[in-house]
Amino acid sequence: MGRISASPVMLRPATVADDAAVWRLAQLDSSAVPTGPVLIAEVGGRPLAALGVLDGRAIADPFERTAELIDLLRLRASHLSDQRPPDGSAPPLRRRRLARPGARGRRWAPAWRPRSA
Repeated sequence: MGRISASPVMLRPATVADDAAVWRLAQLDSSAVPTGPVLIAEVGGRPLAALGVLDGRAIADPFERTAELIDLLRLRASHLSDQRPPDGSAPPLRRRRLARPGARGRRWAPAWRPRSA
């Protein structure tokens, strides 16, 4: 596959500020706007492709080379769906056990040391 361009590519979730850009991509692509959360692919700061995370519907600027961008968006969406539990809720935060300073190899170390008499 050929290179997209020398400009940086950014994949990110679409925000309300991107509604016009997503609508424009859908119009250019003669497709419906994806429903639910949308990922956007920008090249050089220009939105060129978008993907509906829930429905998998891709829209792109037909006047640009976007096949690789859509592949990247699908890959990113698959990573996001792998991190979510089956019920669609947010992934659980991992609890990290922090050891107290000076507790090397011990389960617990006092925060203070008794004074020597």
